[in-house]
Amino acid sequence: MQLCANKLDKKDFFGKSDPFLVFYRSNEDGTFTISHKTEVIKNTLNPVWQTFTIPVRALCNGDYDSHDFIGEFTTSYRELSRGQSQFNVYEVLNPKKKCRKKKYINSGTVTLLSFKVESEYTFLDFIRGGTQLNFTVAIDFTASNGNPSQPTSLHYMSPYQMNAYAMALKAVGEIIQDYDSDKLFPAYGFGAKLPPDGKVSHAFPLNRNSEDASCVGIDGVLEAYFESLRTAQLYGPTNFAPIINLVARMAENEMDGSQYFVLLIITDGVISDMVQTKEAVVNAASLPLSIIIVGVGPAEFDAMEELDGDEVRVSSRGRMAERDIVQFVPFRDYIDRSGNQVLSMARLAKDVLAEIPEQLLSFMKSRGIEPRPSLSPSSSSSPPPPEHQHV
Repeated sequence: MQLCANKLDKKDFFGKSDPFLVFYRSNEDGTFTISHKTEVIKNTLNPVWQTFTIPVRALCNGDYDSHDFIGEFTTSYRELSRGQSQFNVYEVLNPKKKCRKKKYINSGTVTLLSFKVESEYTFLDFIRGGTQLNFTVAIDFTASNGNPSQPTSLHYMSPYQMNAYAMALKAVGEIIQDYDSDKLFPAYGFGAKLPPDGKVSHAFPLNRNSEDASCVGIDGVLEAYFESLRTAQLYGPTNFAPIINLVARMAENEMDGSQYFVLLIITDGVISDMVQTKEAVVNAASLPLSIIIVGVGPAEFDAMEELDGDEVRVSSRGRMAERDIVQFVPFRDYIDRSGNQVLSMARLAKDVLAEIPEQLLSFMKSRGIEPRPSLSPSSSSSPPPPEHQHV
């Protein structure tokens, strides 16, 4: 909505007026509640206020600061919804002034410049309409993880408990899979030398199937991961850009809102190709894609914060990422002191998945995509959003 005013009363002795609008919602008991206040525009009698958004429920609390009262007018949601027209030019009236002056007409007018009603959809609206979450995993196979056959390695396969990679994968994947009907998850490794020629790959299928990297369920991903540890040689460097670009190419073909991609990268160290990774993230920000990075082990992950756009949006070559699509967390912050792996995994999943619904909605809104009609008559069949999962 946007409004302007014309020929308002002069209230300042040395200037004009500093007008602003306050919207009051009429309550059932006859009282009024402030629902919105515009910015103050200094020294003018013909202000044009900035466009603003206000929920219908807030439009259809008081401010007790001292201000010079110019006047008031009354309108309704139905009238405003007509948009810019002769019906939405309002006389600003000052009751006291009207009583004192016989020739008083008004204290100016306020004109509606624009009005638009937008539906606020939820994550579950899209899930119920058939949007699928496509989950892809990428696991760090660089040498800094240590020899997988040694207990000191982050990839060590203990017969008694899962390693950090398996815990992170299972924690996130078991929730994401509730939103993916086929339960087929592409899974890749990066930073390893592969048989038979020993070439380094930064995006190799864990199931060794170059035609289809999909694994059946999270258990299938774990099985392929453990098998790759037996055949691949941990090497390096730690490059993220190839796997991000690979998943981005998948997402490019699904821009209609029917698919949303989530890439989970689990790593133990600092990125070697930060410049290329930033470029990949900026390019991917316009696609239906979110990236979760989980750091395992004791390394310092300060550089990773550059990719997590909560504070400052990622940029590359002067271009800013269209959306914040990266969430980074160090796994050590979620490890339960008592050694309870289930609790550690629950804490990790809750935090890393919390931003996915909002990131999905931001993509849909940026493309003007609305959810399709619900596929099922009962909403109870849909799982709750990831950030509302409880263990």
